[in-house]
Order: sequence, then C-alpha cells, then structure tokens
Amino acid sequence: MQRAKVPTTNIVEANITRKEVVLSKVFLIDSKKRPLNPIHPAQARPLLRNKKAAVFRRFPFTLILKEVCPLSSVSPLRLKIDPGAKFTGLALVNDFTGEVVFAAELKHRGFAIRDALTNRRQLRRSRRNRKTRYRQPRFRNRVRLSGWLAPSLQSRIENIKTWVRRLLKVASIKAISQELVRFDMQLIRNPNIQGKEYQQGTLAGYETREYLLDKWNRQCAYCGIKDVPLQIEHIHPRAKGGSNSITNLTLSCEKCNLKKGVRDVQDFLKKNPVRLKKILSQVLYPLADAAAANATRWVLLNKLKEMGLPVETGSGGLTKFNRSQQNLEKTHWIDAACVGKSTPILNVKGVKPLLIKATGHGTRQSCRTDKYGFPSRYVPRFKFVKGFQTGDIVKAVVTKGKKIGVYTGRVAVRSSGSFNISTTTGLVQGINHKYCTPIHKKDGYSYGT
Repeated sequence: MQRAKVPTTNIVEANITRKEVVLSKVFLIDSKKRPLNPIHPAQARPLLRNKKAAVFRRFPFTLILKEVCPLSSVSPLRLKIDPGAKFTGLALVNDFTGEVVFAAELKHRGFAIRDALTNRRQLRRSRRNRKTRYRQPRFRNRVRLSGWLAPSLQSRIENIKTWVRRLLKVASIKAISQELVRFDMQLIRNPNIQGKEYQQGTLAGYETREYLLDKWNRQCAYCGIKDVPLQIEHIHPRAKGGSNSITNLTLSCEKCNLKKGVRDVQDFLKKNPVRLKKILSQVLYPLADAAAANATRWVLLNKLKEMGLPVETGSGGLTKFNRSQQNLEKTHWIDAACVGKSTPILNVKGVKPLLIKATGHGTRQSCRTDKYGFPSRYVPRFKFVKGFQTGDIVKAVVTKGKKIGVYTGRVAVRSSGSFNISTTTGLVQGINHKYCTPIHKKDGYSYGT
C-alpha cells in the first residue's frame, strides 16, 4: 500500500477508550476524504492503536485513514429528518438492512434568539432616547425581502443545513427524507380523501389522534389526568348536532367520557367554570410549536433540494403509524428514522443518539449591562488567548501544583493565560494554558450523550 500524506486540518491524534466511543457506529473516510462504510467501535480501536487512522472529527466521531487503499463498495444511506420547533431528530438509515447507523437530536435556540433581540431592542431604544435628537421615522428602510423569516425561525433552517452538510462529508448519503407537515390537515378535514395509498385505512385516524394529542398536551381535557388511555371525544355531542370537525374534538379519559355522555360541555362543566373557559379558549387556539415548525418546513425542503439529492416527504401521522407498527418508543431520533413511506423494518439495537445543542457564537456587545440597561463592565475586544477561545473542548494534563490530574471539558479563557475548565464533575479554575490540548474547536454547538 502506498502511504499518502494525511491532511492535518481538524485532525487530532488520540487513543479512544471504550467509554469515549459510545455511539453505534464510527464514520470512516479515506485519505482523500471520501466517505467509506461506517465501522463498529471495536473495529475503530485497532486502527487507532496501530496508527493506521487518526481522529478527523470528534462530533460526529470520524476517523481518517493514513494510507491509500482501493475504494471498496460503499452502501448508500438515507438521511431522515424530523424538524420541530424546539428539537429536530436526525437519523442515518440503511434502506436495505434497516440498520440505523447514526442518530442525533438537535436542540434549537430560537427562543434564546428571540429574547436576545428583545434585549438588544430595549438597549438601543434607551440609548437613542438619551443620546440622539428626535428624528422622524423612515419606514421605507424597513421593507422585508420576499421569503424573509424571523431570525428565531431562520436559525432552525441554518442549524439543520449545517448538520446535513457535515453528514454529507462523512457518510455516503444518496437520499433524504423529511417530515414536511406535522399534520395532514386535508386528511383531517376529509377522512374519505382519495388519491394516495398511505392515506387509506387506519392511517387516517393517526393524523387526527396525533394532532389532538399535541393540541391537548396528552391529557384528559376534563380532569387533566395523564399517562392513561385517552379517547377522542366530541365537545358538542353528535346526538345534538355536533360535527366531526377538528374544532369540535378533544381528548378524554374513559371515566370522563362515560360521565359526560351526550351532554353538552357547558352543561357538563357548569360547576367548573375555570375548566370550561380553558377548554373553549383552547378549542380555537392553534398549535404554536407546530405553527413555528410549519413556517420553516417548506423553506427547509427547498434548501434540501438544492443539495442535489432526491427528497422524500411525509406527514407526522405517517411517522407515528410507522413507529407504532414496529412498537418503537417515541423519541426525536426514532421519529426521524420513521419518516416517509420508504421506512424499512428498523434495527435500533445499541443506538445511542448524539445530543446536540445550538449555543451560538457568542455576542458582539461592547460591554455588559446591569438590570437597568446601563454599562457595568468591559468586554475584551479579542476572543483568542494563546490559541484558545471560550467554548473550545480541551484536555488538560496537569503534572505539578495543587491541581494535579487530567481534566476534559469546555474552556473559558482569560487574558492572563489561566483558564477555567467546565468538566462533568464541576468547574476547575486556574489551569495554565500550557497544560491544555485542543480536542474540539468551538463550532457553535455543545454535545452530550
């Protein structure tokens, strides 16, 4: 075999223990950065031990071969995405074997962005009131371009795009499946709709039930009990002219359903006006999280199509149908693996998802403020100290002093070169930069398992 020069970018030489490699598969690329078949951690350890491979990236964990080898056949994978308002599930599935090669749950920071923008707006208004003369408003400067999304929604799109691109570099992805709509509203309104095979039979009920479970917080609307079998119940009974419209349906436990019978909700809850008012107001209240996710799903679909891969779409009801047919538990990554009609019999044994949290890249504030909005302390203009910046994951091997030991975690830099490291056991302060070795550079995300 001919030895090739391995690129040094993003490569960290390391010996990986059994505890560190906890995910089901390890991604593998050749010396020319072409994706190969993912391998089991037991196969990855000898490659590292014999120095035939190096760690190319920690998250997702990827090895790069040091020697040129003939490119063998690589199994195609399908990337499945279940986008949501707060969490997005990701799964890499082999369509032929049903094996889930990789799974992740991505936590978005949309609400943090919303709060940050609100805080910035308040600070700017306060400063302008104090320091600038009156100026008439110029609303033409605030015209939004076509296709504009609020920053809190746009961040969800960018997070998913980032991780799709990362996975495309380390895995042989040939197709993408996306849950396009949380609920098939056309099917809910007309259960007898024709034209698509998956909308026939039992699946039509899944769309309605899943919608109601989300809308009524998976609890009985009349007594609030959870974790019991729930039944679909007509708020205004059909015996008195009530319709099957989604606005006339709620969830009820068996006891409340039998007790209510064919009585109208106002008669049934006349002794509990607080509960009655809550139900009547929630009947017409839209799903906020579903609305936020639906506002971005079409934009996300177009972005995925721009990557040149075939994109399959499915509804939330179909996802639940696939999951229930295989008796799988409800998690974000399993929902992602069940997206679309292409879902095979899944093999999820031993899969442990990578937990990803979007944290952003810091702030550009020139100074920090107190609770009244007045400047309180100075913020340094530089980010890097001795080659490190706050948020890097480092490994510190301290050989002398009062803090002898090995510490791994996120670093907070100081201009003096004495850093703080946040480990799983707590915060360790005053570690000299000379003892620190970078493991993973800050990329706007934090990771867990």
